[in-house]
Amino acid sequence: MDLEKAYVLQNYGRYPLLLLRGEGAYVWDDRGRQYLDFIAGIGVNGFGHAHPRIVKVIQEQAALMIHCSNLYYNPYQGILAKRLASISGLQRTFFANTGTEAMEGAIKMMRSHGRAISPAKHEIVSLENSFHGRSTGALTLTGQPKYRKDFEPLLPGVKYVPKQDIAALEAAVNENTAGIVLEVVQGEGGIYLIDEAFLRKARSLADKFNALLVFDEIQCGVGRVGKYFAYQMYDPAVMPDVMVTAKPIGSGLPLGVICSNEKASVTIGAGMHGTTFGGGPLACRVGIESLDLLEELLPSIREMGAYFKEQLRKLASRHRMVKDVRGTGLMLGMELDRPGKDLVTDAMNEGLLINCTNNTVLRFLPPFIIRKKDVDRAVKVLDKVLKRAA
Repeated sequence: MDLEKAYVLQNYGRYPLLLLRGEGAYVWDDRGRQYLDFIAGIGVNGFGHAHPRIVKVIQEQAALMIHCSNLYYNPYQGILAKRLASISGLQRTFFANTGTEAMEGAIKMMRSHGRAISPAKHEIVSLENSFHGRSTGALTLTGQPKYRKDFEPLLPGVKYVPKQDIAALEAAVNENTAGIVLEVVQGEGGIYLIDEAFLRKARSLADKFNALLVFDEIQCGVGRVGKYFAYQMYDPAVMPDVMVTAKPIGSGLPLGVICSNEKASVTIGAGMHGTTFGGGPLACRVGIESLDLLEELLPSIREMGAYFKEQLRKLASRHRMVKDVRGTGLMLGMELDRPGKDLVTDAMNEGLLINCTNNTVLRFLPPFIIRKKDVDRAVKVLDKVLKRAA
């Protein structure tokens, strides 16, 4: 920790905790103390720590080939892309390293699509309270001024509309709109599900004005809500033209993806986009194993998510400082009537790792492998810290 303070860029507000290893839903620090991990690398460790099937695949592939560049084929990109097409309903995939990088590619798709129609068709509509990443383009789409203000001016032509406000969305979208971007469940914004009616209106407006509809499923996708992707919660699914995701698909290895239909895919031709590391054989082979595991775990994600939400609501009924419990699957939030940072620290001292987003919302993104006894342990700690905070 002292070395990091001396030599690492000081852009993170880290907790004073040095983690050495993990197994399943638990991690251990340098003093040998155990913690129940209910933030899971901010949703990355969906299959827990050191899952034996993931470890086996990493060991086998690392001994064969880790990286070969996209100048050549590797055995796993095509297999993983076909699998993603099957479960997403979108035909083509671009492999990146992170969710932010995937979002940058989606921005280029929207801009390329619009420019092919008219130079004036470059505007993008995003939502207030959204979060899409830290790079310049993704930051421009992020509907929270606190993240943008130190880096402005950013990309021109981005409009922000309030979530769930269909009238505002209709007013913002026009013939100059190249794309509409939204998170189906806002994560950093405080765990808010976007209404089905709003999603369907976004779809119809994108069709009406020939714009691309882009869903950011970096945090809510890949099983987190109990479906492969959050837009599949509705029947029939509200289909995007482009969907970006990342986090648990790589089981801890950097892997982000852009899935797109043919209309969006043709916007990126040879030489228009690329990546050095994205889609390497190690990451893609792990991605295939991750989706195999996810297929087995989806029913449990729904069951454990419903159980956890029920227990959180019981807590809320006993603690007046809890204003709301919301979310779905294993993407849940508990809104407080005060800042939650101190409660996060208190929970950590009690052996539970969570975090606070949007200042007042305790966020829970536990691994998909949790059991009822893990939920009960987490709720017991939360009960204790809420009592102390009161």
